Amino acid sequence: MPRVGVCSWSLQATDPADLAAKVRACGVDGVQLALDPVRTGAWDERRTVDELRAAGITILSGMMATKDEDYSTLETIKATGGIAPDATWPDNLRAAGENAVLCQRLGVTLVTFHAGFLPHTAADPMRGILIDRLRQLAEVFGDAGVNLAFETGQESAGTLLSVLTDLNASLAPRTPKLTVGVNFDPANMILYGMGDPVAALRALAPAVRQIHIKDATATKVPGTWGEEVPAGTGHVDWPAFFQVYKSAGMHTGAQAINLLIEREAGTSRVDDVKTARAMVAKFVG
Repeated sequence: MPRVGVCSWSLQATDPADLAAKVRACGVDGVQLALDPVRTGAWDERRTVDELRAAGITILSGMMATKDEDYSTLETIKATGGIAPDATWPDNLRAAGENAVLCQRLGVTLVTFHAGFLPHTAADPMRGILIDRLRQLAEVFGDAGVNLAFETGQESAGTLLSVLTDLNASLAPRTPKLTVGVNFDPANMILYGMGDPVAALRALAPAVRQIHIKDATATKVPGTWGEEVPAGTGHVDWPAFFQVYKSAGMHTGAQAINLLIEREAGTSRVDDVKTARAMVAKFVG
């Protein structure tokens, strides 16, 4: 059966004890943990582990941030997002290595992150550069026994599939058992204007390693952000979404795909996560 949890950064916790209390207030016992505060020492690793364990909370996955991202506008995130900028790539590769070692200690076997805008055409020279960087990251985490998945939203499902095909082909000669997958975020498809999330989930289903439960409404002004809203109040067709989730077999077996609730806007985060949890329970149980 899938696990339902919450993304740690959604709860704006001030320290590990605050995080544990808020996760429990949400009514879940799993978390996707932002790794970088622990990696950098902003949060003490031992205390983080102890607080979560004492509260009966499992770390279901980790999240790695990339350096100097600017989400002010679609244009700024396109220029600064993920592993695309040359200036921040060495720092991001170094952080990935440190996060991989951290995951070994924490027992985390899946890490997700934003790769950045992946070029739509194979002829774009940046595409080959990004695929090579993704390969390096996959190998860094793979050497530590950690699977890697990058988030949907900044490109269409078709582009993601073609990049994954090329990326996993580049990994195969040296690491045939290592593959990179997708952290599926339906709201991101809407926020970035990259297509219908239900159709995208259907197309990407074999590559999905984790799902973010998040909702959004589409922008009315092309070239600007849509709006993130509480799950169930936006443009994601959740009945159809969970129908695909079930028909693809993502809800059963040892490899069931976990559902992590993410909320990055609003002032009632715990209440919004509880609303999302209730919605998930209605469809999945």
